[in-house]
Amino acid sequence: MRTRSLLALVLAAGGLLAGPNATALPSADAAPDISLANVQTHLNQLQTIATDNGGNRAHGRPGYRASIDYVQAQLNAAGYTTSLQPFTSSGATGWNLIADWPGGDPNAVLMAGGHLDSVSAGPGINDNGSGSAGLLEVALTVARTNFQPQKHLRFGWWGAEELGLVGSTYYVNNLPAAERTKIKGYLNFDMIGSPNPGYFVYSSSGQPTGSIELQRALEAHFTTIGVPTELTSVGGRSDHAAFARAGIPTGGLFTGAEVTMTAAQAQKWGGTSGVAFDRCYHRSCDTTSNIHATALDRNSDAIATAIWSLSGTGTPPGPRFENTTPVTIPDVSTVESPITVSGVPGNAPSTLSVGVNITHTYRGDLVVDVLAPDGTAYNIHNRAGASADDLVGTFTVNASSEVANGTWKLRVRDAASADVGRVNSWNLQF
Repeated sequence: MRTRSLLALVLAAGGLLAGPNATALPSADAAPDISLANVQTHLNQLQTIATDNGGNRAHGRPGYRASIDYVQAQLNAAGYTTSLQPFTSSGATGWNLIADWPGGDPNAVLMAGGHLDSVSAGPGINDNGSGSAGLLEVALTVARTNFQPQKHLRFGWWGAEELGLVGSTYYVNNLPAAERTKIKGYLNFDMIGSPNPGYFVYSSSGQPTGSIELQRALEAHFTTIGVPTELTSVGGRSDHAAFARAGIPTGGLFTGAEVTMTAAQAQKWGGTSGVAFDRCYHRSCDTTSNIHATALDRNSDAIATAIWSLSGTGTPPGPRFENTTPVTIPDVSTVESPITVSGVPGNAPSTLSVGVNITHTYRGDLVVDVLAPDGTAYNIHNRAGASADDLVGTFTVNASSEVANGTWKLRVRDAASADVGRVNSWNLQF
């Protein structure tokens, strides 16, 4: 969050089960619980990146690019369509990371974002690793549950926020007018794990028409768990500002920065009065030790609740099956990984979705087929990609002539020498 004085949904979706006889996952029609452990894993990774790159993840520094690469790799593996948007600020190149979840109405986009850069003085784990990590885990949960909302979901991780909201402003300013009108709401998450936390929701007052709906959606989870919130006017301190100027409804969550907690707030939230919400704001001590786990957990769940409720429930997806047992791909060899499908009536769809996550040092060596229970092969990759690493993505095959139930297989052939790899996981979405 930029420096300036501060202006005064729940059913748990099932997780993926590993093993060759994978279990069907329930369709997602209510916000799932977001794993605190997973969010903390992302924060630990951002801390490691900062530690290995001069102690920060600031714009123009290697730690920022490494942070972008980490988040993008997670999203690519989950089936998102991602893109990097470069821009220049203070003589250095920065990047915004945009991730689109396939499906939904392209003319009705719900977007959520947060900045990924830190100040140069520290690793920025609360500001704003917390918002970035919570948002990432919500996005991965969208994929894990195969959520299929009516609106199109888009996520953004912004660069150079600490230099004046540079990345998000660049993104909004470079959207064609027709594309701006497609964004029906933008949710911002900047500092959601402050160590002496308040529970603030961006006020819709003075914001574009429609912002009240976002405010109420963000308040909903806290109401459910009995935690009081306060409305706050964040003004131009964070990345929602550019969207608001463009007339896009905005909302967000915030646990406080350099301002001190009042006695009334301490009584309400159990914090310490007379102490800043975040004593390590923009300092070197903004590490993983500077995070309040309960606040991080509550806010991550609130993000999911808002996104699920605001995006609308679409047509429930069919059952999904996954095998997460790794299979080594030796050089010049063929391996198979099975999934047993049961409980699906009739034939497979004409748009059977096949997700694969394969690590390989030369994907141009690979021929990848999906084998139906009767042995019919459907090719999804045939030695394309030249010397690029790995094969991660989602493919569609017309399997409408195949009976759905039975044992399906992913067959991977390494057709040339000198490189090896591994099937990390694959899935079938009916």
